[in-house]
Amino acid sequence: MKQLLPLGLAAMMIAAPSFAAGDAEAGKAKAGICAACHGANGIAVIPGYPNLAGQNEQYLVSALKAYKAGERSSAQAMIMKPQADMLNDADMENLAAYFAQMK
Repeated sequence: MKQLLPLGLAAMMIAAPSFAAGDAEAGKAKAGICAACHGANGIAVIPGYPNLAGQNEQYLVSALKAYKAGERSSAQAMIMKPQADMLNDADMENLAAYFAQMK
């Protein structure tokens, strides 16, 4: 059994999707519109809205892509979909890198 564990971990690492790291400086340049709801420092100014500062980069990219694809249908999705529609994949990765590096 102990011999199978390293093989299983190796298989998971190979099968895991890879995410390209975005450019945090480019993300900072695009993040102005996010500040209205998520705060200039990534801490939400509206109760119930998520903080973006320090959030997992892969999660942020996945969430933005889901909003853009119409895969989320919450009340916030009505606000987020138009925002995500304005972003291409590189923009999403850059924004995610910017917010993920915040403390």
